[in-house]
Amino acid sequence: MTGFLEQAERLRTADHGRFVRMLEQLHRETPDLSPGEQWYLRYLDAWQASYQGDYDTADRVLRGVIAHSGNVALEAKASALLMSNLGLQRRYEEAFVLANRLAGKLPAIHDRLARFSVLANLSQLLALAGQNDLALNYARMMEDTLPPGETSCNPLTKQVTALYNAKRLSSSGTELQRAIETCQAAKQSVFANAMWLVLGSLYLDEGKPDKARAVINQAAPGIAAGQFYSHSLAAKVELAQAFQQMGQDDKALKTALAAVAMSSGGDLSGSLRDAYRVLYEVERKRGNAAATLAYYEQYVAQDKGYLNDVSARTLAYQVAQQHVLTARLEAEALSKQNSILKLQRALATKAAETSRLYNMLLLVVLFSIVFWLFRLKRSQLRFMRLSRLDGLTGILNHQHFICRTERALQQLNKKVGHACLIVLDLDHFKLVNDTHGHATGDTVLKRAVAACQQQLRPVDLFGRLGGEEFGILLYECSREQGMDIANRIRAAIVEAPVSKDGCEIMVSASVGLASTATSGYGVQRLCREADAALYRAKRAGRNCVMGDLEVANALVQA
Repeated sequence: MTGFLEQAERLRTADHGRFVRMLEQLHRETPDLSPGEQWYLRYLDAWQASYQGDYDTADRVLRGVIAHSGNVALEAKASALLMSNLGLQRRYEEAFVLANRLAGKLPAIHDRLARFSVLANLSQLLALAGQNDLALNYARMMEDTLPPGETSCNPLTKQVTALYNAKRLSSSGTELQRAIETCQAAKQSVFANAMWLVLGSLYLDEGKPDKARAVINQAAPGIAAGQFYSHSLAAKVELAQAFQQMGQDDKALKTALAAVAMSSGGDLSGSLRDAYRVLYEVERKRGNAAATLAYYEQYVAQDKGYLNDVSARTLAYQVAQQHVLTARLEAEALSKQNSILKLQRALATKAAETSRLYNMLLLVVLFSIVFWLFRLKRSQLRFMRLSRLDGLTGILNHQHFICRTERALQQLNKKVGHACLIVLDLDHFKLVNDTHGHATGDTVLKRAVAACQQQLRPVDLFGRLGGEEFGILLYECSREQGMDIANRIRAAIVEAPVSKDGCEIMVSASVGLASTATSGYGVQRLCREADAALYRAKRAGRNCVMGDLEVANALVQA
């Protein structure tokens, strides 16, 4: 029966339907299974629950397998799957703590299939945290230690994922083609579908929508058969993006709506963000203002949520690394203290002749402890500072900007002062990325931030709200002063072009302003009024400033 269980495990991704039928057969024969085989069956049940998205059930069963199975290889595989589930549930800190523990146990895992599973899940989790080089190394280790019956399909897909996340992959590259061919030959449809979707995304990034649509249509039957939610959603969204790039707006709208309809409330993903972007851009092109605004708000919510989730992954990884560093320093400190005690016992017999050496050694040890504690404190302070700032531009991130703004408005409300909230968005920024590449897009963002900072005072707050959208709180500033500063900021951005390959990339910004004098001191209302003014600035032709009074007057006139 153990051979039957191992066969079922190998078929999980290659023939998922047959795998489910084998599980049903095993459950009918449960009384005939040995205790070890029953724990093996529970592990396979947990894998199936994870595949269906029932993570609570999977986690409960996996923890039981880890605690009670008594099988080192099965415990390693269950721990690897639990680590993956924690990452999918956005319980990132727990996932990375478990990842560090598993990485430390790797030399002791001799079962090839268990080691293969641990390496696969470590690669996947580290790719989520943006640690692409580490993810790539683990994927290559998988390929070097293939267990019997396994192919290179899984490790190759993990390598492609790491390379794609690191923007070191192209549609014509040999790595992606090799992964597709290997997974198709192995009949690993789930992994093959993932690689087709990566190829479709690369074609879209390279401005080849016809090829992207052909790839998605070719992979569609396999994706439908696999019934894997994230693959089905990504395929719909990529198809909608292809239609949009080809100018087929009706099909793009219909396909994007179908993708949104697949999601449930509270879903958060890059695919949903891209679907809402297609919807609002198509409606904006058609001039449907209400629909454009509604879809734009959904897009912004998904984009901000997605960026916050990416930050949470990175933060959790750094916290886990800090825990490892702290534990290591504590162990070193205890070791040093133990050495001190040994020295004291040895020096007790020769106190007179060795007192100078004893004092010197004691000072060295104390200095070493103080030095390491100082390094730990400095690292923690640096980590706290980075958690408040946007990694690209160095200004406040979205969450910290909103918190600081709320506190500042509360102070102003108590002493009856005024402030202005500015929301600005770089015009046609996607066109810059698509035309000149993301590296140039990053340079444009940093140049725009520098131009804005030259117009601001030390008391003003400046933060990145997400993508190419920024927020500024002008502290103790009237509406008239705010409009003047906003216009200076807009002009400064226009006057700060970026040069590339002998040509200048001109950038402009649309700016919306809301004042506490008209909108009150509530952060949410100020943000809504400023967003409304920003949207009106875009409708007015971009590269202009609109205030909340203009929006209010326009509403009254309407």
